[in-house]
Amino acid sequence: MEYEYLKKIKETINSCLPAETQITNVEMWGPEVAIYTKNPPSFFENENYVAKIAFELKKRVNIRADKSLLIEHDQAKEKILEIIPEDAGIKEIYFNDAFSEVVIEALKPGLVIGKGGETSKQISRDTGWTAMNIRAPTSDSEILKGIRHHLHKYSGERKKILQETANKIYGEKIDDNSWVRLTALGGFREVGRSCMLVETRSTKVMLDCGVNVANPDERFPYLDVLRFPVNEIDAIVISHAHLDHSGFLPYLFKLGYRGPVYCTLPTRDLMTLLQFDYIDVLVKERQEPPYSERDVKETLKHCITRDYREVTDIAPDMRLTLHNAAHILGSSSVHLHIGEGAHNLVYTGDFKFGFTRLFNNADVRYPRLETLIIESTYGARDDIQPQRQDAEDRLLRVINETVKQGGNVLIPVFSVGRAQEILLVIENFYRNGQLDAKVYVDGMTKEASAIHTAYPEYLRKGVQRRILQNDSPFTSDLFQVATWQDRDKIAEGEGSIIMASSGMLTGGPSVHYLHKLAEDSKNCLIFVGYQGEGSTGRKLQSGIKKLPITAENGRARELKINMRVETIEGFSGHSDRAQLVAYLRNLKPKPKRVLVDHGDKYKTLEFGKFISNKFKINTSVMRNLDALRLR
Repeated sequence: MEYEYLKKIKETINSCLPAETQITNVEMWGPEVAIYTKNPPSFFENENYVAKIAFELKKRVNIRADKSLLIEHDQAKEKILEIIPEDAGIKEIYFNDAFSEVVIEALKPGLVIGKGGETSKQISRDTGWTAMNIRAPTSDSEILKGIRHHLHKYSGERKKILQETANKIYGEKIDDNSWVRLTALGGFREVGRSCMLVETRSTKVMLDCGVNVANPDERFPYLDVLRFPVNEIDAIVISHAHLDHSGFLPYLFKLGYRGPVYCTLPTRDLMTLLQFDYIDVLVKERQEPPYSERDVKETLKHCITRDYREVTDIAPDMRLTLHNAAHILGSSSVHLHIGEGAHNLVYTGDFKFGFTRLFNNADVRYPRLETLIIESTYGARDDIQPQRQDAEDRLLRVINETVKQGGNVLIPVFSVGRAQEILLVIENFYRNGQLDAKVYVDGMTKEASAIHTAYPEYLRKGVQRRILQNDSPFTSDLFQVATWQDRDKIAEGEGSIIMASSGMLTGGPSVHYLHKLAEDSKNCLIFVGYQGEGSTGRKLQSGIKKLPITAENGRARELKINMRVETIEGFSGHSDRAQLVAYLRNLKPKPKRVLVDHGDKYKTLEFGKFISNKFKINTSVMRNLDALRLR
């Protein structure tokens, strides 16, 4: 059975293209169009053909050679190796028959593409296969290798998923006069387990699905209040990879969800890394994980990745655009265009409207905007972070004071985001001759940093340039990767900087180092990121001097906190109060309604009241389980 929408798309394509293009088939891969041709060179010679079709259809267009033109894998690989310069640093070549594409992973994908795309075109002319170029990380990454092989292994299944997704998006009629409702399922008047549902009469879309790692009593979103099976959800959008936004997503697949998950490429890879680690941490703590590795792998197959500012149909009455949020690699603010202009919603997710060494400035311009959902992690009146230079100066001073007296510095970091930001800061200290100490990196930071080098286009220009010149700051010889066998030896030494996950001391290697270092006053603990309510990090910040722990012999004992404890603000990936206000001031267009989320209760309430008074905008501070009609 051919759907009516596909017939119309074929008619549009045939009316736009001359007979010489020899179109043999048209398919829908989710929100994208695939055109098969017996004359691929006709598209190379007339690049405006694709631009014209994309403009007419308002969709991403993929050109593929008719399957009769594809040569055998071994023969094609031999030709590809002859065509691509040796300097490209090819790591992998494999063929996805379902998509008629050859995936070429190289350290220098620009050489695979060639000037004006000529090398890729030659590959297609000589082999029939369309070259898909991906960047190899500058250091080995087991998780990235596993993700890419998994996607290749299940390419046939992924194509079916995409075609089913297209049928759901385009196979139904749009209800132009629908209502719009938002339901808060987690992350409102709290930090953690972010999750919300946006509904119209015909569509259900979930934004984020996280866990609260700092609060075991209220760890998961309120999915039990959904009065329908999860397979009725039309789409899920993940703003970024942190567990409080993506950590519960595989549970939906455990329950039977098999729809699309929209996110950026880095978010897909980083959230997979963090979800696997979440399972591992819970198992080590003898807790039952809410889902299995199989559920994480199933989630991966359903991911549809989008670039920033790329408009994508995700439902009959919704279009999605992801915008740079400058929080972590690939983090996005989510813009939903609902109906034919009926309502426009922006969910900021976590965002940074200020300087970072890692990312370009967050986006503030949207075509239309009625409702804004804004985070308020640092939304209180007194949440003003110091100038970045002052923060870096203080970090340098505290580290040098500790090292000088023979102590070790423990910096608990979030493996994704804060770790890379602090790595850049410390590496800069060394390049300027301001620091002389051993630096150990423990936990997932190495894997997460490797993923950063695979997507330099998401990073600030200076960092991007260094990665492209094979001078990645993340793989500097300065940083020594520590394993679990090294930990006691490192802790017993002196004069070291130890960067270890997790950032809130809720598990992982940072807790092991804390137990080893806490009772020696020469050592120092430095917090550089947000500490969630109920976390060990928050307790230490508040000044407690004794901590009940389980000793290595399995018995409970009291850990005395004799080490110096410092909190250095200014490195957060969240906006402080001044930056939140600046964001609202610069936001175009001005929203008609603001909803405040992702902050401690008193902060969300105080910030909501401030927005209402300052900007004269209708502002609400929803609670979890509240539902609000937006239109």
